[in-house]
Amino acid sequence: MQPYIIGIRFNQIGKIYHFNSSDFPEIKVGEHVIVDTARGDHLGEVVQIPETTPKNNKGGWKKVIRRATPRDLLLSQTWKAKETEALIDCREVASKMKLPVVKIIKADFNFDGSHLSYLYSHEGDEKINLNKLRNAMQKHFQNTKVEMRQIGPRDVAKIIGGLGACGIEKRCCTKFLTDFSPISIKMAKAQGISLAPSEITGMCGRLRCCLIYEYEAYAKARKTLPKRKKRVVTPKGEGRVIDLNPLTETVIVQLDDEVRGARHHFHRDEIEPWNEREAIRRKAENPCNGDCEKKKDEQEK
Repeated sequence: MQPYIIGIRFNQIGKIYHFNSSDFPEIKVGEHVIVDTARGDHLGEVVQIPETTPKNNKGGWKKVIRRATPRDLLLSQTWKAKETEALIDCREVASKMKLPVVKIIKADFNFDGSHLSYLYSHEGDEKINLNKLRNAMQKHFQNTKVEMRQIGPRDVAKIIGGLGACGIEKRCCTKFLTDFSPISIKMAKAQGISLAPSEITGMCGRLRCCLIYEYEAYAKARKTLPKRKKRVVTPKGEGRVIDLNPLTETVIVQLDDEVRGARHHFHRDEIEPWNEREAIRRKAENPCNGDCEKKKDEQEK
């Protein structure tokens, strides 16, 4: 029997995690549930009921413990309101301890206050031992299990929010991105974007997430367009490709018989590769390619 799997989100713009809800098959999207996680029991909102069962994790599916009650929802709001104070306390303790450059980004209580995660960031590859800080905060919150969890620069930008590098009111990661996709310089090159750091780097200091948005469209379009510096034949004569507009499927051509700097735009269907035209011309001039007599003798035999 296939387990009844549901998708749960713990934050408004957070990643979707899947849980086994076979004990509660009547649960619907929009409801809140209490689930078992590696960091204790958490309250989440049901946002997805997959039509097909997702691939199972090696450790198996964690289970839905129960439906959330109005008391659970009220309790969650109460502990959420205490997160700012807990964050300030941790930063003060860290400052007194004169720890290496570590930024405490967020304090995150679970719904009933039994678990507290301090999210921090650190620049550099070396590992930072924060056991001393964790122990100090554990004494401060004696009835709560405290942990220190390091997050990456993209997650930091998502939590802090703010104006996007392109000028939009909210950063993409804060507004709608639930997962971070791998981004590479190749994506910027394929789209003809300047490789200047200010053009391709986001507020997190990493390559902008938006570089992947139109990458597939550019990559697909480029397969049907000639490369730069290739000679082509156009309705206005022969020339050389000097630039491409993949999304409009047009190329910019410098014609041979015009002054340098003159540019003409042509759609992909209006041009053809010069080497193919030249091959057809040569074949028309010499259809037998010098072997006509030889072929004639073979036919007579």
